[in-house]
Amino acid sequence: MSRRSLHHPAPDSAVLRARLDRAREAAKGTGLLIAPGSDLRYLLGQAGGSFERLTTLVIPADGAPALVVPKLEAPGYADVPMDELGVDLITWVDGDDPFAAAAKRLGGSDRVAVSDFTPALHVLALREALPAAEQVLAGPIVRELRMRKDAAEVDALRKAGAAIDRVHARVADLLRAGRTEAEVGADIAVAIVEEGHAEADFVIVASGPNGASPHHDVSDRVIEGGDVVVVDIGGPLPEGYNSDSTRTYSVGEPRDADVAATYEVLRLAQQAAVDAVRPGVSAESIDAAAREVIEAAGFGEFFIHRTGHGIGLDVHEEPYIVSGNELILEPGMAFSVEPGIYQPGRWGARIEDIVVVTEDGVESVNQRPHELAIV
Repeated sequence: MSRRSLHHPAPDSAVLRARLDRAREAAKGTGLLIAPGSDLRYLLGQAGGSFERLTTLVIPADGAPALVVPKLEAPGYADVPMDELGVDLITWVDGDDPFAAAAKRLGGSDRVAVSDFTPALHVLALREALPAAEQVLAGPIVRELRMRKDAAEVDALRKAGAAIDRVHARVADLLRAGRTEAEVGADIAVAIVEEGHAEADFVIVASGPNGASPHHDVSDRVIEGGDVVVVDIGGPLPEGYNSDSTRTYSVGEPRDADVAATYEVLRLAQQAAVDAVRPGVSAESIDAAAREVIEAAGFGEFFIHRTGHGIGLDVHEEPYIVSGNELILEPGMAFSVEPGIYQPGRWGARIEDIVVVTEDGVESVNQRPHELAIV
């Protein structure tokens, strides 16, 4: 029966109230049903938890929003200033029909937007409770708010960037021949928390040929002298905003003669992409800036993923820096710039910074050197 309830620092009531108002405006007459998760945290300051019992924030086209929540889960929202936000609290107990309660609160909306990650268990029950309403995804509505970070959010990302930079500054003391990837990864996870994160969300330590797999985790492979090692790490700060940074290391001088020249191509590609960031250009143009450098050097087939992803309350969110995304960048948008070169069976490398679009250019929240770090 027990549930773990985590209480984190939240924006003040005025900020949350403004977000709720903007969400209703962005919905343009569509009712919103926001499930627990990062969207709920953005709007109420508390992410909650998604279980078999329905919890949803109902934002009708007209009328006050309401949080429909099981009575036994309601204490987890005790820190949310419902009165100040103008949000009604509707609790229910086993045997009640919460889906009918949510439908009633929507007031007969003929179009309802449901959070992208709402469990199917709830989506299908809501469909039965709202048989006449068209159901669409809420993601395209909420992302219009979340993509453009306000000043407080940018400050939180700066703080996250500085915290993960401090962890990378410690990697040289942890990464050495004779240790396994898993041993190094465990020490890095501890360092992530010690440097101010709520937890270590992910730790990639990819040595030698494992570095050619972009989403390698850690393994029992023993790191050897001459290995090139990709270290991609990050996690949320207590206020919820995430870090994500990759640097590439070499344990002693690289054993492969082509590492220095190939890595320099990657460094130039990452710099070219960062330099291309400014308001008014497309997301896909940033991807192209990195890709053109790598392709011109003959490594195009070894760059096998998009150049970046948005970041904030989620590690991966809009905007995505990828070919085909014609979204025009605006001040406040924040995303990774992380090209890579991966040679199967040999080694790989990636450089990743989080950047924020400013009024006239770009700011990186990560300040660690980009050169291959020889440890």
